[in-house]
Amino acid sequence: MQKPLIALLISSALLTINAQAADLIQVYQQALANDATYASARAALAAGQERTTQGRSGLLPVIGLGGSSTKITGDFEDKSDNIFSASGPRDNSRNQWALSLSQPLFRWDRWETYQQSKLSQASTEAVFAQAQQDLITRVAQAYFDVLTAQDNLSSIQAQKSATTEQLASAKRNFEVGTQTITDTHEAQAAYDLVVAQEFAAINDLEVKRNALQQIIGTTPASLSTLRQGVTIGAPQPAAIEPWIASAEQQNYSVVGAQLNLEIAKRDISRNRAGHLPTLDLVASKGRDSVTASGITKANSVGVQWNVPLFNGFAVTSKVRESIALEDKARNDLEATRRAAAQNARTAFLGMNSGLAQVRALEAAEVSSKSALDSNKLGYQVGVRINIDVLNAQRQLYSTQRDLSRARYDTIMNGLRLKSAAGTLKEADLVPINELLVK
Repeated sequence: MQKPLIALLISSALLTINAQAADLIQVYQQALANDATYASARAALAAGQERTTQGRSGLLPVIGLGGSSTKITGDFEDKSDNIFSASGPRDNSRNQWALSLSQPLFRWDRWETYQQSKLSQASTEAVFAQAQQDLITRVAQAYFDVLTAQDNLSSIQAQKSATTEQLASAKRNFEVGTQTITDTHEAQAAYDLVVAQEFAAINDLEVKRNALQQIIGTTPASLSTLRQGVTIGAPQPAAIEPWIASAEQQNYSVVGAQLNLEIAKRDISRNRAGHLPTLDLVASKGRDSVTASGITKANSVGVQWNVPLFNGFAVTSKVRESIALEDKARNDLEATRRAAAQNARTAFLGMNSGLAQVRALEAAEVSSKSALDSNKLGYQVGVRINIDVLNAQRQLYSTQRDLSRARYDTIMNGLRLKSAAGTLKEADLVPINELLVK
């Protein structure tokens, strides 16, 4: 008797867990673990963090140990008149090894390569930081897209329920002669239209859920929705200028473009180093052992220099190329800075416009409810017809749907504003998550 009871309790617990709606923070944590785009950016960061080590290696000494072991065979002929001469076959062996060291003393191109490697690593980190912000906005957008699709479907299903009820009422009233066939036809047309809209809304919801699944890697559970009557705060600071200034300086795409410009400047100096002399400290220690002649040991230390004289104008051409690329990087930086400022401006205006729209739609919702109640009462006393009630219901559901979408868009514009300013962090999802039904 106990085993079936335990199994029932476990099944009930699992159903309860599965029934719990996932909130925005939980969905974001799933995306951190499963999003392929973010994983790719994380791997690119790990690779980019090795660039400084690689760039510094050109300034460090190079030490090598080499050697060989050789067996020499052949005939030896002694043509002297010495009676003790020993002509005939003879085998020799030779063993040699050498330890060498080379330490750059003056190689300007390697120094600039090292400086470029540090800038390149910083650029990789900026790209990853932008990828982190993009993940936040992508998750939030996909999350609210699903909620929007759910609200749209719920609104259409509510309209369907209302039109079904009105159609049935119109048919009954026509049968008893209190309404004309026109009312029945209007109710039937409204019902057919809402059925078609329901199919489209179901398909749209499935598409939005699949888009979220692509980010989090698993089939999304039911999602927590916004609480009724939530209040969305205005952007702080309330002026647009600080946001634009922050976007022009702190936006991670702008930071990356600035680093790319510095890399291009260093590249000019690195290529010009092709005209400069090089100086290295070299040292070696070796041993050469031959069976017939004995052992030779050699130690050496000194400096090695080289002065380039002519290389077919290759260095001059590379310098001209790097100067052109620096000009390109400078214009890319300006374009990125303008784009970041425009994104911040658009998000700021969109958020303020969204807040005003939310307030207007909240008032419209109250008016639509009053209009629906009035039309229902008028229909009961005979001063309103069936289509008037249907239109009032449709207006109320449309207003509620638009109100929810306006709230979602306002929240998203707030996230985009912080992303454009380069200040968006995971912690910014917490106050948004507090607006959801727990």
